Amino acid sequence: MAVVKHYYGIFFIMTLKNRKVAIIGLDSAPPELVFDRWLDSLPNIKHLISNGIYGKLESTIPAITCPAWATMVTSVNPGKLGIYGFRNRRHYDYEGLSFADSNSVEEETIWNILSRHGKKSIIIGVPLTYPLKPVQNGLMVSCFLTPNKNCQFTYPDGLRHEVERVSDGYILDIKDFRNEEKEQVLHTIYEMTRKRFKLARHFLQKEDWDFFMMVEMGTDRIQHAFWEFFDQRHRSYSPGNKYENVIFDYYQYVDDEIGKTLELLDDDTIVLLVSDHGAKMMEGGICINEWLLNNGYLKLTHYPDKITQISKYLIDWDKTTVWGEGGYYGRLFFNVKGREPRGTIPLQQYEIMRNELKFKLEDLRDEHGKKINTKVFKPDEIYSECRNIPPDLLVYYGDLAWRSVGSVGHNTMWIDKNDTGQDSANHSQYGIFVMQSNNQYHAEVRNGLHIMDITPTVLHHMQVEIPWYMEGTVIQ
Repeated sequence: MAVVKHYYGIFFIMTLKNRKVAIIGLDSAPPELVFDRWLDSLPNIKHLISNGIYGKLESTIPAITCPAWATMVTSVNPGKLGIYGFRNRRHYDYEGLSFADSNSVEEETIWNILSRHGKKSIIIGVPLTYPLKPVQNGLMVSCFLTPNKNCQFTYPDGLRHEVERVSDGYILDIKDFRNEEKEQVLHTIYEMTRKRFKLARHFLQKEDWDFFMMVEMGTDRIQHAFWEFFDQRHRSYSPGNKYENVIFDYYQYVDDEIGKTLELLDDDTIVLLVSDHGAKMMEGGICINEWLLNNGYLKLTHYPDKITQISKYLIDWDKTTVWGEGGYYGRLFFNVKGREPRGTIPLQQYEIMRNELKFKLEDLRDEHGKKINTKVFKPDEIYSECRNIPPDLLVYYGDLAWRSVGSVGHNTMWIDKNDTGQDSANHSQYGIFVMQSNNQYHAEVRNGLHIMDITPTVLHHMQVEIPWYMEGTVIQ
């Protein structure tokens, strides 16, 4: 089968003669672990690959859960979605950032499209499905963004009783996976995963369905919490530590849950296994606002005597040209005259300053004077359009080897750890893709796969017309 180019991610899809498709999503599952390192110890995933096609799946820029999953299920880029991360500017002011949720996704999702064509869907845990919107032809259990189970987390609402009963107390997410109480974090990750797959198998057997999609967040949570314990390159790694095999053991457990789930599917069902992005070792953090201070772009009313999150009250806006936000990637916002309330950059200097910052940041060097391979993106150059308010620049420090730290008060640009809790993994640009379809393929590698290709591929196999605006192509 032919293949098409695009971004990054991971999923499982299964299709039957009646054009059923099943997708299993593993948030943040990296090809370097799943394909290259542990495949022989993951028999069910290996079986899917041996009877299918597979490859690295390029993610969105930025390569994070939000907007990546939304791009996957709509086949439009983050700029067209107007979602540039979990937090986005709502107005050109200094009021901080607002959180994205399902109301931020205005494009039709794959299950909306299938509903219009009479197809029934089961959707479990797909990010950016909270607050819940009606599923015209199917059922839904919402995602990790749900604040708690006092909120409506199922559609229809009455379905919550069945969900709670079948799962024996459903777990939406690990709320504090960066907690130093590692034993509790590990226990809860396993419980969350067990309950989610148990619920998925219940609905697969009980309900009449055409399209099934679930996303497990445990893969992401366990990597952020335990990466330093297994990666021998990490500065905190200690040989023979008690958590050295935790991530490997968990992937074996997930593989077993996948195997039990696949047993319920007809041999003719098309199965996709996917991830929204990958993961890699976090070398440390780069304090972007400290760098902006040192280089004269940012001015504070006073320098704090302790580590403090940047805020509108701390910044001297009349003397500031650029400020930044932290996260797995960096975002820079410019203080432009006529755009921001107290703008300082003349509009005619805007592009000059963007180029200046891009050059300087991409030239960042470590203590030995070696470039760390930072990548800086202009939203208007990487997206077909930019809705809402994009950052002026997006930054991958060390090509995502370094986290962007937004807080100030460090008195240094470089720090060893994350400033928002214990975390030793960052995201990477490529996730995984596996598709099994009725023994038609045999471990065939596909290159150039993009996260936007998933929805067109599913629609193609379900014999539903692909909307003209979708940016992905059919993987064959």
